[in-house]
Amino acid sequence: MKAALIAIAVLIVGGLGFVYAGIFDVAADNPHWPITYRLLETMRDRSIAMRARGEAAPPALDDPKLIAMGAEHYDEMCTGCHLAPGMDDSELRAGLYPKPPKLADVGARRSPAERFWIIKHGVKMTAMPAWGTSHDDQAIWAMVALVGKLPQLSPKAYHELVGSGGDHEHSDHDHSEHDAEAPSAQH
Repeated sequence: MKAALIAIAVLIVGGLGFVYAGIFDVAADNPHWPITYRLLETMRDRSIAMRARGEAAPPALDDPKLIAMGAEHYDEMCTGCHLAPGMDDSELRAGLYPKPPKLADVGARRSPAERFWIIKHGVKMTAMPAWGTSHDDQAIWAMVALVGKLPQLSPKAYHELVGSGGDHEHSDHDHSEHDAEAPSAQH
């Protein structure tokens, strides 16, 4: 018993020494070791799957109005990282690690409940924001609906959807008077 306690104490002190010495490189341009990446990826995926089980059933995700609303939100908030059909890269995305998925290629990889949970709550240390702090569930389900359709959309069809989304109000947290005067940097 005493040996186990000593071993635990040595591990704790060693771990704290590792943290405080600054040995681990947190630079986004220096990738994780493969084992570290796999462990973090597995932890992320299992966490999302477990928490998404508690989400309510999605609305009719094939509703054209819901998809159009999602296209408007996605175009404004998501294309800098996740791109849109026809986009190869963005200045912002080029410097992110881990690299955000290109949702026009892999949009429906996750279940609707998992996509909803990710959009609503975000993912720590990935630059994925928690949009639930500024958007209601309907807006989030709209983005879920659009992401499920992205791989099937041509650039032209995507831009037509964005234009048909109407003017859905974003919360006061999304726009300031300054933002309304500035041209969109997304296009």
